[in-house]
Amino acid sequence: MGQYSTVFIGLDVHKDFISVAYAPERRSAEVIFLGPIGTRQRDIDKLVRSLKSKARQLLFAYEAGPCGYSLYRYLTKKGLNCMVVAPSLIPKRAGDRVKTDRRDAVQLARLLRSGDLNPIYVPRPEDEAIRDLCRAREDAVSDLKAAKVRLKSFLLRLDIRYVGRANWNKAHLRWISRVVCPIPAQQIVFQEYLRAVSQRTEQVATLETELEEVTKSWRLYPLVQALQGLRGVKFTTAVTIAAELGDITRFANPRQFMAYLGLTPSEYSSGNTRHLSRITKAGNSHARRALVESAWAYRYPAKVSPSIQLRLESLPKLVQDIAWKAQLRLCKRYRRLSARGKNHNIVVTAIARELTGFIWAIAHEVRLAA
Repeated sequence: MGQYSTVFIGLDVHKDFISVAYAPERRSAEVIFLGPIGTRQRDIDKLVRSLKSKARQLLFAYEAGPCGYSLYRYLTKKGLNCMVVAPSLIPKRAGDRVKTDRRDAVQLARLLRSGDLNPIYVPRPEDEAIRDLCRAREDAVSDLKAAKVRLKSFLLRLDIRYVGRANWNKAHLRWISRVVCPIPAQQIVFQEYLRAVSQRTEQVATLETELEEVTKSWRLYPLVQALQGLRGVKFTTAVTIAAELGDITRFANPRQFMAYLGLTPSEYSSGNTRHLSRITKAGNSHARRALVESAWAYRYPAKVSPSIQLRLESLPKLVQDIAWKAQLRLCKRYRRLSARGKNHNIVVTAIARELTGFIWAIAHEVRLAA
């Protein structure tokens, strides 16, 4: 039997090793640094056996980082309590300018004991797999845009211009296939740039096809379908939001959901003075970007287009009503803010913030329907 009832363990996780410190339950007790251990499962098991000889209950915490959630899942699978915390939300003293692995592990153990750490949402393995697929598609789209820019910039340097809109439609692609550069070396460069565009296009198409197939058996697929009832939220956007955020119903209210996405304005108030500044940009940047892109659709008057109507047909009446209410409110708000002379980017951000409220409402309706 251990000498303590509970021990709080701070883990500073790296690729090759983990720095470990533990704090006994007594607040006056000093935090003890155990040193680095390996990252293999047998190293973790050895640590757990050693700590179990000191206490009946073990509480672990480590910062979210590039090593992912494998350690969290392994510890919880063994029946142990583990917490993953966001580095940006860990309290830090303003004058503390020294950062070492030892200090980080000791700090985590101390804050875990004092209750000053807040856990982040850890996705299920299947949810994380969909999220990885969404991010791979996003990276492929970014690579495709860069490849197109390189090709168009190269042709512009050679004064080879396309008459019309160079938007990569069929006519534009036929024109590109007939391009001949004046010097053979430049022709090789052109062909390589064109080949890169073709490869990136095929990569994006492959990932999008795979995404459509995989999500059909996903537990959050009903939410993906329901979110597509909103204007500006098509399949890839809906999947991105669901994969990045997971169970949206864990947020108690829309305001909490907006703050999590970093769409609420930062504030600096003192006395009778209240100053609101740009949005905090906290939380998930992938979901926030998708929402801001969707918000641009509300700059036009409210209207149920044929494509939206097709997506609405299979949705419950309550979800359809929420989607139409969103159109009426957000389109009207866009016009009002624009009429007041607000910058378009500021207006779109405000629309994205309110759009999250309707997404929260739809997520709750889908959960209630299930």
